[in-house]
This record gives sequence, C-alpha cells and structure tokens, in this order.
Amino acid sequence: MTVLLYRYGNICEPDIIRTFEGFRIEVAEICEEITDKKLTAARRVELVSEGLNQYHPVFVFSINFFPAIAEVCHIYRIPYFCWTVDSPVLELFSQSIRYDTNRIFLFDRAQYDYFHRFNPDGIFYLPLAAATERFDKVLSRVSKQDADRFTCDISFVGSLYSEKNRLKGIALPDYVRGYIDGIVEASLRVYGYNFVEEALTDEVVKGIKDNASDFYGAEDCMVNPDRYVAAHSYIGFQIAETERIRTLNTLAEQFRVDLFTGSDTAPLKNVNVHGRVQTLTEMPIVFRNSRINLNMTIKPIQTGLPLRIFDIMGCGGFCMTNYQEELSDFFEIGRDLEAYGSMEELVEKCAYYLEHEEERAQIARNG
Repeated sequence: MTVLLYRYGNICEPDIIRTFEGFRIEVAEICEEITDKKLTAARRVELVSEGLNQYHPVFVFSINFFPAIAEVCHIYRIPYFCWTVDSPVLELFSQSIRYDTNRIFLFDRAQYDYFHRFNPDGIFYLPLAAATERFDKVLSRVSKQDADRFTCDISFVGSLYSEKNRLKGIALPDYVRGYIDGIVEASLRVYGYNFVEEALTDEVVKGIKDNASDFYGAEDCMVNPDRYVAAHSYIGFQIAETERIRTLNTLAEQFRVDLFTGSDTAPLKNVNVHGRVQTLTEMPIVFRNSRINLNMTIKPIQTGLPLRIFDIMGCGGFCMTNYQEELSDFFEIGRDLEAYGSMEELVEKCAYYLEHEEERAQIARNG
C-alpha cells in the first residue's frame, strides 16, 4: 500500500511520514515545492499527475489544502486527504473543497464550523498532535551542556509576527487605520473569543482590500471571502504582533524571559533574545528545560489549540497558554497545563509557579 505525500516543507511532514511508515504504509514524496516557493498551480497539477501514474497510491496526502491537488484527485477519482495545521487557510474558499474525493481534516473547530457546510460528507474536525516518540529520542541524547544552554525561567519560541504583519506596509485612510487600532486594543483585552470579523464595517474591509496589493482574490470562491481575509490575514496578524511584544515586555519587567526567534526584536525591553532554534533537535530541549513555556495563540485560530501546546506538553514541558475555548475539551487547566485570561493573571501565575517548583513539575508530568 502506497500513499503519495505532497510536501512543501511544513514541520509536521516528517512526523506524518514516520507515522504512515509505522503502519507499514509506503510513502512516495513530491518535494519540489520545498525548494521552489514560486511553484505554480499548473506545475502542482503536473507533479501530482505524474505521481499518480507512477506510484498508483491509495490516496494523496498533504498538510493544509491545495485546490490544484483536489482537482487532479477528483479527475483521477483518487481520495485526497489533508490536515490543516494553520489558520487561516484561504485556499479552503475554493470551490474544489466540495469534491466527493476530498477528506479534509480541520484542527480548529471554528474553522470546521465555517467550512463544513460546503462539504458535510468530506470535511471533519481533527485536533493536532505531538510526536512524542521522536521527542523522547531527541531528549534521551541531550548533553548536560545543551540542557544548561537551554535552561530558562520563562521562554517563548516563535515569531513576533513583525515579518508577517501585512498591515505594516499599507497606506490606509485615517479612519480605517484608527478603526483597526481600536479593534486591536479591544481584542487584547478579550481571551477565548474572536470578535474581529463581526466587528468590521464594509468601509474598513474595502479600505484594506483596496490598498493591499496581495489581498486574496481567487476567482472560484464559494462565498465572498473579503471580510474573513481582512479579519484573519491582516488584522489578526497585527493583533498577534502587538500581543507578543506587549506580553514579553510585561513579563520581562519582573522575570527573566528568554526569546528564541528570527523576528525583529527592536521593540523588546529587558528580554534575553536568542536566534532561532532548530525545530527537530533544539526546540524540544528548550521545552523540557524551561520552567515555564509560554504559548500565545494567534487570533485567527479562533477556538482551537495550536501545535505549540501539544509540542510543549509532548516534551514534558510546563505549558502556560492563553485561554482557548477547546482547552477544556482535552485538558484540565491547573492539572495538565495552565492558562490565563488576562495579562494580570499571566503575571500572577508565572510568579506563583516560579515559586512552587514541585507543583509546576507535577503539572508538566501530567501534561
């Protein structure tokens, strides 16, 4: 039995491959997009067609959804399986998600609730997961020197979203910019609920669309995606940048905070800044050896749990995350991990767990 796996360089792909192989399923890979980020949809069609003819797989798999792959699989009548790990995934607006050959698994229940109506028999809800066996192998080989190098009181691994914030380079009318700033500030005071899309006016959506040269505008969308795109691909990323900078600066006023990132860190104060860590070999060491691992879920992930939560816990680390609606569906807050619903609560809980080591360590073990 063979599966054809379309790769573009997502960090989940190696673990997916190992999982398939663990079930004695052979994996044939299409890897061109890992190195060619300007790959066209036509070239994707060509690559998948060649793979189907060469390997005769039982199905095709990818991380996130590719309309071109769905089109080819529908023509060949081969099932196309995919699993989202990001939000937003704007390609889900394509008419091609309606095909009966699709098996689309979405990790965010809000994402699922939005798109399920377009293909009730082919779209499913599936939370993310951690590759615990791989983590165990990495962590079993860690030297004392590396463990000491990545030992932290409070750490955060990830982007500050300064390089992903599309609103930064856009000249917007004063009213639109002011309205967005108001939404950003209001959102930072609300945890566990995303009201951005419903708060937008038509004027603000139009202001963003008219001034953003790369605004998503596929021709085959099932519904008008403009409001969704403005809320999640633009304003949502600005909220993420503001929240991450503000949170790290607030914590650094009282605690030692270590940041591992490739982002511009100029707005940070008193934060110990390091470069990126290697995802597969170094990041697990940070998670295991940090007393508190901070997770800040971006607003476009409306109810779901990002991969970072599972990875921290899968490495035996203590996870401190912003509150998300789906947290209590899978974990007990205060027993398996910790969550905060305000900046004040985050500061209080960090202070508490840095002073209560055994309780902190037990929560990490539970997780």
